[in-house]
Amino acid sequence: MLNFDEKRFLAIQSGAVATAGELDAIVGAALKAGAPNIFFLGTGGAAILMQPAVELLRARSSFPVFGGHTAELLAAGSANLKEGTLVIMPSLSGTTKESVAFLELAKERGAKVVSLVGHADTPLGRKADHAIVNFAADDTSSESFYVQSLFAALSVMKHRGEIDNYDALIAEIQHLPRELLRMKKAVEPKAEDYAKVIAGSDWHIVSGAGNVWYEAFYYGMCILEEMQWIRTRPIHAADFFHGTLELVEEGVSVILMKGEGPNRALAERVEAFVPKVGGSLTILDTKDYPTEGLSAEARELLAPAFLATMLERISAHLEVMRDHPLTTRRYYRRVEY
Repeated sequence: MLNFDEKRFLAIQSGAVATAGELDAIVGAALKAGAPNIFFLGTGGAAILMQPAVELLRARSSFPVFGGHTAELLAAGSANLKEGTLVIMPSLSGTTKESVAFLELAKERGAKVVSLVGHADTPLGRKADHAIVNFAADDTSSESFYVQSLFAALSVMKHRGEIDNYDALIAEIQHLPRELLRMKKAVEPKAEDYAKVIAGSDWHIVSGAGNVWYEAFYYGMCILEEMQWIRTRPIHAADFFHGTLELVEEGVSVILMKGEGPNRALAERVEAFVPKVGGSLTILDTKDYPTEGLSAEARELLAPAFLATMLERISAHLEVMRDHPLTTRRYYRRVEY
């Protein structure tokens, strides 16, 4: 595979799935101590990666759960951030300015902060009540954060008696590193063609629904915009027909990401519409990539990580094709803003 270190990838994702027990112990202790709610927060792309866990709890648990932007909560506050609140907060670098500031606010309010970081000796690694450390880099962090936040959400449901197959799901997810690698190998022969589609247009509408919407949003904003300077319009499939459809005409690129579960029908509505009006439709569908050892329920929960791992292969080809390394920035962490 192009520019890919298999051993490094497996080590990082194995590190992620190994955090299940530690996260379960932390969540269990917090709930036993009377935690009134849980926040999944972050800054920029890291915040987006937490949202599938938020949506899972909103759909399947009655425990109060909140998401949002650290910068906005710092500016406006939240009546729900209180004594005993459990905060799950990722930052690959462990130094993200807004997240560090929010950690300090959260601790002033009596909340318990769990940081998900790539390095322990960082502000978020040192100052959090609990630091879950799993080294990663930009090309491997999405899967890691998706999995760790999923573990936290499943643990909430377990300790509240809202799920009866927690142990089975955790056991299945231990197979994830090898299954992600299988998916990378399966998409690799198609990755250059996908990259050509992306490189061939000045801008793209990027859409999805359910938990994979967040990966669509993340890929548009954090990869194509930040790392490739390609303009995108991320739009949830449910919102597509309330404005964005009017932008679709002959040759307009629509990239649709399809996951698994009931929200898939929302993406299929977009899929049916775009060709009717001459749009150029590109689909990345997790169902096209089989796995071993993962149930339909596990696959639905892990669909964002599936897409992240496949999109990394496409991005690897895209940066070479455009002679634009994914590490290139003009402004991000380069200038004051």
